Amino acid sequence: MSSSVAASAAPAAPATPLAGAGRPALVAWLATTDHKRIGILYMVTAFGFFLLAGLMAMVMRGELAQPGLQVVNQQTYDQLFTIHGTLMMLFFATPLAVGFGNFLVPLQIGAADMSFPRLNALSYWLFLFGGLIVLLGFLTAYGAADIGWTGYAPLSELRYSSPTGVDLWIAGLILSGVSSILGAVNFIATIYSRRAPGMTMFRMPIFTWNILVTATLILVAFPAITGALGMLYIDRHLGGSFFDASRGGDPIIYQHLFWFFGHPEVYIVVLPFFGIVTEIFPVFSRKPLFGYRLVILATILIAGLSMTVWAHHMFTTGAVNLPFFSLMSFLIAVPTGIKIFNWIATMWGGRLSFRVPLLWAIGLLYVFTIGGITGVMVASPPLDFQFQDTYFVVAHLHNVLIGGTVFAAFAGIYYWFPKFTGRFLSERLGRLHFAAWIVGFTLTFLPQYQLGAEGMPRRIADYSASLGWGNLNLLSTLGALILGLGTIPFLLAVALALREPANAPDDPWEGNSLEWATTSPPPRHNFGRLPPIRSERPVFDERLARAGIEPAAMRGQAVARAHLPDADIEDED
Repeated sequence: MSSSVAASAAPAAPATPLAGAGRPALVAWLATTDHKRIGILYMVTAFGFFLLAGLMAMVMRGELAQPGLQVVNQQTYDQLFTIHGTLMMLFFATPLAVGFGNFLVPLQIGAADMSFPRLNALSYWLFLFGGLIVLLGFLTAYGAADIGWTGYAPLSELRYSSPTGVDLWIAGLILSGVSSILGAVNFIATIYSRRAPGMTMFRMPIFTWNILVTATLILVAFPAITGALGMLYIDRHLGGSFFDASRGGDPIIYQHLFWFFGHPEVYIVVLPFFGIVTEIFPVFSRKPLFGYRLVILATILIAGLSMTVWAHHMFTTGAVNLPFFSLMSFLIAVPTGIKIFNWIATMWGGRLSFRVPLLWAIGLLYVFTIGGITGVMVASPPLDFQFQDTYFVVAHLHNVLIGGTVFAAFAGIYYWFPKFTGRFLSERLGRLHFAAWIVGFTLTFLPQYQLGAEGMPRRIADYSASLGWGNLNLLSTLGALILGLGTIPFLLAVALALREPANAPDDPWEGNSLEWATTSPPPRHNFGRLPPIRSERPVFDERLARAGIEPAAMRGQAVARAHLPDADIEDED
């Protein structure tokens, strides 16, 4: 039994090249419809935007290191924090999750590709051009958008803001929103229609579940911001008055529309990355995930509750029901806490292997938990009134979003890099990278909580020495410098790895899900045959079978055949 299962589950050899093979490598990448290549394009492009946004953050921290410094002027500073926030939220975090999803979801469900490969490629190019259009504002006479990444009206009305820069910002965000909506449709269609035989909904990996829930959230939330941006453009150039109070409009409507998108966007950003670490904890604990179905339930609850808390950001407007939105903001902490306890319970009693992916996943636990606790604090209206628009909120936001995305993203990159490229990243450089980020992150953002408690407002380019904020700001700037320098070992590790031959084994970590049942990197059509899928850990079950142990879930079951693609899909070099 074990030998037959092992043989039938053997990864497929790369397919024979079809029409289109032999094209120049650059052309093949630019014209690709292969979900794996598109996923890598998303990840590389998103990481490029991350580095650019990080450089902007370094300049801003340099400006704030001490009172009276003039690294940049106030107008440039306004443009920097606007584009920094826009890139990090909409052109790094969300597209990076889409990149992971593009590469991994078809592999994890046993499919050959996404349901709509050409639509997948279109989504990537819309995202790329959207980001470039936003950055194009720096080349205009009045500079880039300078209205904050939220774009609040009436500040974003034409007479108060950069004329061309804000228009480009609106256009870029609309393209990004359309890209996200198209991608969400593709993910949902793929997950519902392309699953391999035996891959029921409750046998899917948690990462794929999180992508499915995230895609559903995108379909609900992104139309709101797309509509709001369209209305803002009409106000600016076509004589509209949606948000102009002097002409009968109401700027509070913009806040409602933006945050109806904006708060679910926080979970659109973090849920896929929660899925990444949920894949990592069991593998490096040598245990099954604690409470598989409970984790799925918590994910669905987070998504549902996220649609009820948008006015949490509008407490100080006096235009929202404080008790209701405060209660909803408290409640959303419950399913989030369930996930954290599930991760801890998964590690508890396990045979932990402290490789670099697990270190980054544990780093997420540390950083995100601080953000979660401070999030509960600002869910209370009295505390929110105190901390509104201060550096306390800045620190909280970065704890949630960096803890929930960047730490998990690095965990995922170190974990799946052998599957992406057939190569390992350096363990030594990875540990140095992790240590620098833990120290740098702590030094950067913990002082900002104290600065916020002392009343330092965000979005200011200078402050008086008499306020006593200089030492804490200097400490925060030092931490940001460590974060920046700490990224160099990662870039070096990637560069060194790509120079090595692709000799990583197919399943280097002894993983659980189907991506580890194919070659590293996978062939064009991913699989020839699949192992039996009779649990949420099919590759683990296969290893038991190879060892002569027949899992109860596999007894008497036939080997599943992979879903092969349509004949007209081209193979690509």
